Amino acid sequence: MRVRSEPSTLASKLSWAGYAAAIIYWAFTSASIYLNPWFSLYTHALSDLAGPRANAPWVYNLGLVLSGLAAFLYALAIILGSGGRLEVVGGAYWSIAALFLALIGVFPAGTRPHVFVSTYFFFQAFLAILILALAHIKRRKRVAYTLASLYLLGLLGLALPWPSVALAETYLIGLLMASVLTYNLGYLARRHQQACSR
Repeated sequence: MRVRSEPSTLASKLSWAGYAAAIIYWAFTSASIYLNPWFSLYTHALSDLAGPRANAPWVYNLGLVLSGLAAFLYALAIILGSGGRLEVVGGAYWSIAALFLALIGVFPAGTRPHVFVSTYFFFQAFLAILILALAHIKRRKRVAYTLASLYLLGLLGLALPWPSVALAETYLIGLLMASVLTYNLGYLARRHQQACSR
């Protein structure tokens, strides 16, 4: 008879999906850049890789949908491994961000909803980071301060005069990746602390 995994154990496994989302996204984006030699990080937007001019736009779009699915699993990890209601809310916000990430692939550049879904993805994801920072403020201050710093760096990035949209997007994506690493390391530390206290 198979014993079901405890929520914390399942959350630990699903937390790796956060890394998978980044790997999938950049793997498909790199392939798409290779297929579109005209593309430049210094003059275009990343979504141009699926725009009217793009060769094989489905490559970039598929990467967005698959990374959105992985990001959703990561959101489930946050919810299942949460230490309180506010952390659950942060995970829920991440799940919505993951949905909008996938929707960017469904509504690529040149379609009417594209600007909204792509903008809202970043808005929702950074809001999730802020909520998770607040959720950790009493229990894991280092995690909370790091996440809050990443949120503020995101706001700063929006104010900077970037040479292109692609560079701004790459910067923001890098911050999101750093938030996943920060949360996962904080979660692993919490699990280790719980195991030692038993």
